[in-house]
Amino acid sequence: MARITAGVGSSHVPLIGRAIDTGNTQDDYWKPLFDGYEFTRKWEEQEKPDVVILVYNDHASAFDMKMIPTFAIGTGEHFKPADEGFGPRPVPDVEGAPDLAWHIAQSVIQQDFDLTIVNEMDVDHGLTVPLSLMFGQPEKWPCKVIPLAVNVVVYPVPNGRRCFNLGRAIRNAVESFDEDLNVQIWGTGGMSHQLQGPRAGLINKEWDNAFLDRLADNPEELCNIPHVEYIREAGSEGIELVMWLIMRGALTDKVKELHKHYHVPASNTAVGHIVLESQF
Repeated sequence: MARITAGVGSSHVPLIGRAIDTGNTQDDYWKPLFDGYEFTRKWEEQEKPDVVILVYNDHASAFDMKMIPTFAIGTGEHFKPADEGFGPRPVPDVEGAPDLAWHIAQSVIQQDFDLTIVNEMDVDHGLTVPLSLMFGQPEKWPCKVIPLAVNVVVYPVPNGRRCFNLGRAIRNAVESFDEDLNVQIWGTGGMSHQLQGPRAGLINKEWDNAFLDRLADNPEELCNIPHVEYIREAGSEGIELVMWLIMRGALTDKVKELHKHYHVPASNTAVGHIVLESQF
């Protein structure tokens, strides 16, 4: 059967992609951030996942105020990098995994989660930046990817408990798929940051690191964090961290923490990164 063997949490700051695309990763400003991903790049070369379920939020590239799905799964065969105003990033197209994606949709909907099924959409930096961080600049991404877009932009947004339980439903779905696949799930976005208003530039190192410290062994505590705490402590965009709880819920109850990294700032944003391995 297919199994979700590991989970990765990572920020998806758009300027990280710009630094990669322009060859500036070893500049004084960027080097400490990229050094924190060196472990994962080598680890991914060894793990060789067949499929990555990549949880991210769209930034008005595939969706806008005309249509705001809470959870949307990409079931297509290919997804192109989105033009976010300066042309598409110079990265490969994303190859989907439609058979597994449709199976997940069928299973998860039967477990009472309503997913929006999307056969055609472009994917923006929320998805492509994590791929670049983990896989570098290949001519072709080394695995198939199932995009799972979560609305954390326009309220109402899903709470942490709902996201964690969706992860559990995804794990059930993957384990009932009758093909032997090494599947990973990545939760992206965050950590603390606010892009507008009087608190623009807010970063809360203490709160971020407490979140990271609890993710492996105490996710139940994180599931109970209300929206108002994310906003108060981690800024208006800190709510993106609920997507990390989808990743954690999809792993086994007991996990092994392989790597953790935290860096500030990156474009006035706190960057967090963690690698968790399922324990079967």
